[in-house]
Amino acid sequence: MSLDFILQQPTLSKNDLIFLLQTKGEEERILFDFSGKIKQQHVGNTVYLRGLIEYSNNCRKNCYYCGIRRSNNSLHRYCLTEEEVLQTVQFAYHHGYGSIAIQSGELSSKTFINQIDRILKESKRLTNGEIGITLSCGEQSEETYRRWLESGADRYLLRIETSSEELYRKLHPQDKLHQFTNRLNALEALKKTGYQVGTGVMIGLPFQTAEHLADDLLFMKTFDIDMCGMGPYIEHRNTPLYTYKDQLLPLKERLNLSFKMIALLRIIMNNINIAATTALQAIEKDARERAIQIGANVLMPNITPGQYQDNYFLYENKPLSNSRPEDELNYLEHQLKAINHEIGYFRQGNSLNFNLKKSFSLNQK
Repeated sequence: MSLDFILQQPTLSKNDLIFLLQTKGEEERILFDFSGKIKQQHVGNTVYLRGLIEYSNNCRKNCYYCGIRRSNNSLHRYCLTEEEVLQTVQFAYHHGYGSIAIQSGELSSKTFINQIDRILKESKRLTNGEIGITLSCGEQSEETYRRWLESGADRYLLRIETSSEELYRKLHPQDKLHQFTNRLNALEALKKTGYQVGTGVMIGLPFQTAEHLADDLLFMKTFDIDMCGMGPYIEHRNTPLYTYKDQLLPLKERLNLSFKMIALLRIIMNNINIAATTALQAIEKDARERAIQIGANVLMPNITPGQYQDNYFLYENKPLSNSRPEDELNYLEHQLKAINHEIGYFRQGNSLNFNLKKSFSLNQK
């Protein structure tokens, strides 16, 4: 069966996806050309910005892969003040970022929930309700999700990390705080509450197979996500999974596999938002631009105040910049122009998939 024939199928099976994940050379080029055309046809050449604010690296979780895990005692812990967050929000708003993304380690205390709530309300007030807000603050109760949505959050990114429960167990401690079902239930609660829901996986994990990755793609399609943030797994020396560093694919292969995952997700979910994540850039400087050419349509420039950025250290070789955020934005604009793309300044860039579902739901009432 030819590659062209497979790509023209109305739906791709698990076996099709496994085959496509293993393409190389000319077949890989054909795959990327095809996904790039699908992307242009459905979401165009506009790239939407999510100014990334790394709010806090405090975390109650102890995931085996993560550099800000609770047991990493070599890390300097921090939490931005609400004033620092709001100043950063105002910077984003005035420089044309249609949206921001507030990311943090996972906490569920009343103090944390109230802080996020106040930040949401004040961010909307300061921007006349115009700025879009994505939260990525881990598993919370449905009540908390609803409260944050009502206070101004528009989207929520909760990475499943892997859709395989067996593999998930190998990435986390076996206790009540790290249950696969908790993750699934949280994603269901987000969808029920009314968010634009995003998830994602790590690519190139220890113990991971092409079958796992094909299942990940099918999971995202079945769940009908609105956005995705996924990228290569990059090890961190202060984590338990670092033990398996010699068993991993080389970084370049993990990067290329990540490109194929982005391309295939764009093919099977043509109108969702897909981020070109920072982890791609940790392997190759221009990897985000490559991801945009083959399927991604969202960038998340880090606008966290500079003195905190090197403490939100999820993995080794995290890209850090000595440039001013304004200069970084100019650089991105130049890079995107070189690949015939443009930044959607002052536009939230909401998921077309979400908008269609919302429109359908309203028409049914």
